[in-house]
Amino acid sequence: MRLVICGTDTDVGKTVVSALVVQGLGARYWKPVQSGTEAGGDSGRVRQLLDLPPARLLREAYRLQAPVSPHWSAERDGVRIDPERLALPPGDDPLVVETAGGLLVPLRRDWLQIQQLERWRLPVLLVARSGLGTLNHTLLSLEALRRRGLAVLGLVLNGPLHADNPRTLEELGAVPVLLELPPLDPLNATALAACWQGSRLARSLRP
Repeated sequence: MRLVICGTDTDVGKTVVSALVVQGLGARYWKPVQSGTEAGGDSGRVRQLLDLPPARLLREAYRLQAPVSPHWSAERDGVRIDPERLALPPGDDPLVVETAGGLLVPLRRDWLQIQQLERWRLPVLLVARSGLGTLNHTLLSLEALRRRGLAVLGLVLNGPLHADNPRTLEELGAVPVLLELPPLDPLNATALAACWQGSRLARSLRP
């Protein structure tokens, strides 16, 4: 299984969900564009959460210093992001690709992240907040993906469980909510494995 994990916004929990799926599938992890390198960035966080061996943690195509939108971070570093450098790694083994920010985040001023998704043509797992404000962000993101003919595997709702949002998103978004991921304390590989075990997400992604 090769898939890309996108978010409806920044800080919606893509990296935690990526770690969950990487562990569940025994997959490699790749963050093509990293903006902000403090604490090793998102790759460092996944490595720390899972104690991932180096062979399953692929090097970023771009490591940009400032924790801002990739296009601006690249400009500040004197770099122009080249879509050709973002070609998918070779191999048919499981791969989880984590994007930077939301779908329409610019990688440069004439290239949006969703345009890169069109090149990859991988199925998308969309991560969204569980609570107030998620309906608008999530439905707009689903509309953007569908307009470009990109396959959506389903949604992961991250945060405190909500009484109605999962049902509403399934009905209006016409996609399954594959997992409701509550806040985990402690957040570690054991807790992630427990969330994965027997979940609808695991059943959907397993061959």
